[in-house]
Amino acid sequence: MRVAIYSGTFKKEQDGVSKTLYELTESLLKEKIEVGIWSPSITPQERKGLLFFYIPSIPFPLYPDYRLAISVRRIKQQLIEFKPDMIQITVPDIVGTYFLKFATKRNIPVVTSYHTHFPSYLGYYHLRFFLKPAWKFLVWFYNKSDFVYVPTREIARILENKGVKNVRIWSRGINRERYNPKYRSDDLRRKWKSQDTKVIFYSGRFVWYKDLDVFLKVYELFKARGPANVSFVLAGDGPIKKELEKRMPDAHFTGYLYGEDLSRVYASADIFLFPSTTETFGNVVQEALSSGLPSVVSDIGGCKELIQRSDGGLVAKAKDSCAFYENCKRLIEDEDLYREMKRNGLRFTEEQQWDNINRKLIEEYKNLINERHSSE
Repeated sequence: MRVAIYSGTFKKEQDGVSKTLYELTESLLKEKIEVGIWSPSITPQERKGLLFFYIPSIPFPLYPDYRLAISVRRIKQQLIEFKPDMIQITVPDIVGTYFLKFATKRNIPVVTSYHTHFPSYLGYYHLRFFLKPAWKFLVWFYNKSDFVYVPTREIARILENKGVKNVRIWSRGINRERYNPKYRSDDLRRKWKSQDTKVIFYSGRFVWYKDLDVFLKVYELFKARGPANVSFVLAGDGPIKKELEKRMPDAHFTGYLYGEDLSRVYASADIFLFPSTTETFGNVVQEALSSGLPSVVSDIGGCKELIQRSDGGLVAKAKDSCAFYENCKRLIEDEDLYREMKRNGLRFTEEQQWDNINRKLIEEYKNLINERHSSE
């Protein structure tokens, strides 16, 4: 069995999409399934059964850290030689459309996975006039696939209300060995000068569509109203980093972190504050819960579903800085509530193992392929 995957990125730990596809690839290889990855951004590696195909690209104009695939010239021959039994597409762009048409023409099963809620970004870039045509294209695109995999019921509801059919849930797992309270470091907290403070933490891209203006205002509210025993740590990078540093002079910025360095930062914080309204799932929230951090998230987007399922944090009204501030303050001042939500989050993530989640997905892949073959 061979699966061809087209992704906007397969760069190690770049974001939630790449982490998810790394785990899916690992699960496929464990099942002795050959995997071909087509992407403009790949971390080189050699694995038995894993092939890479680079796609020519240019920097994405709105965010140069990401690449925009621009050419399909060699893809047809590459796919013919790879002979996929199934194709999975993760990006609804020009190249993704080419993969879709290739699969349809040759009667190859094709699934799409919805990782990024692109329509929610348009307002941040003052492009709301594209919203109607964008949804029209997305509904057409996703309805051409056999199944559309989404990570949460919230995103499934949004797509179905727009007219997308055959939507299925593919949740996200967590590596409990990597994200674990055992990595808590007193040395790191001393470096942050946070031995006697509660550390409010953010991890992710530094871009406005993560609603970091809300994070900034929460910082300012703590400075103005207290309590004073609170400090802020942010892990990541992005185009607005310098502005964040300027407006949050007392905060500690770690830059991009990987491996155990990231594990220690998560486990050494106390509360995870993630106000984004554009998430389909919120991998970073699950990483926080697994590290022992109660989390405060928005009531819009996929993150709230994680908190509702786990009871590992609090949900605030989207874009309401005061609501986020009050929820963080509540976790700081109510020690019993804090301990209860920490326990709940840890208990929830113990059950969210990637092998179990991806095993069910792979069974659906196999059934889809078998059904297609039996109908020929």
